[in-house]
Amino acid sequence: MKIYTRTGDKGQTSLIGGRVRKDDIRVEAYGTIDELNSFVGQAAAEAAKHEELKDMAALLVDLMQELFDCGSDLAYASPGAPLKVTEEAAIRLEAMIDQYSEEAPEITRFILPGGSSVSALLHVCRTVCRRAERRVVTLAAEHPDNPANPEVQKYLNRLSDFFFAAARAANAKLGVPDTEYVRSAEVFRKKSK
Repeated sequence: MKIYTRTGDKGQTSLIGGRVRKDDIRVEAYGTIDELNSFVGQAAAEAAKHEELKDMAALLVDLMQELFDCGSDLAYASPGAPLKVTEEAAIRLEAMIDQYSEEAPEITRFILPGGSSVSALLHVCRTVCRRAERRVVTLAAEHPDNPANPEVQKYLNRLSDFFFAAARAANAKLGVPDTEYVRSAEVFRKKSK
């Protein structure tokens, strides 16, 4: 099977049920999710190198499947298609966010990307995820007749929080401190006991 088709040589690409320009906001939205998925794969590969993060690596691979579902839901040229991403996906992420938040020390300042290489990669995932979310918001605004699956937007919003919590948990599990923004005052209150 040949990988190249030559059908996109004039700046058009196929969606499920139609063709659009390659710079169409729908293509930009699912393309950004594809970019995110590549960074998640890199973070999973890096996490798998550490015994303490094997479970996290496996979880990241599972999230890659869900991200592919998100891209699939955005790739329909017309409304009424069967959608894959449901509310349950965001709810599952909330449980994971809570778990990873408990595994990291309390924060009092803003956190910068860094610490361990795994944490730094998860912060890259977080920022690309936020960009993907912005693209999905634009898609919904520009195509009210065929908006994106609203559950994809909710999922991406929760997923960026997951990456933040996972980045901090990765540092904690590896015994590496978070990189704090030292020019900040203490902006987060410590939990009262």
